[in-house]
Amino acid sequence: MKNYQDSDYALNKYSDGIVYRFADAAVTVSLADYLAENPDKSLNDFNELKKISDSIYYDQDYSECAQTRRNLPIEGLSETLLGNALSPEEIFFAAIDEQEKAEYRNERVKKAKLALKKLTKVQCRRFLLQTVTGLTTREIAEMESVKHQSVVECLACAKKKIKKFCPND
Repeated sequence: MKNYQDSDYALNKYSDGIVYRFADAAVTVSLADYLAENPDKSLNDFNELKKISDSIYYDQDYSECAQTRRNLPIEGLSETLLGNALSPEEIFFAAIDEQEKAEYRNERVKKAKLALKKLTKVQCRRFLLQTVTGLTTREIAEMESVKHQSVVECLACAKKKIKKFCPND
């Protein structure tokens, strides 16, 4: 990566004046210098010129970085990315696998939402209490002040409905 202090863009942007870099030196034109040589100009003219030079330096800096990125050889890329753990082919197939897993997860979430919508409010609440919070059927029954068997039957019906909409889950 390029040294930030060597960047013409950084030198110009963070300087109070306009920086011109030559092969052997950099020259900074301050506001006072600019106004002394151009008495008919104002602070706005100087700021406009500085903005233009910032833009030019930025474009130059960006194109240099972009060219460097384009010249990055593919050999050794896997070592750079994963510390020599995988080949480029393995990285490619791992990325595809991750994408497929994400698609599969998204599909399962959609099915789960549909299944939960088919449950009654009581079934949904009890099912979530058991699966998400990990409460037992006895704890749910005690919390709701109902019979244990009522919770067991309710959850059995809920699970049956869920299996109907999510047969593989």
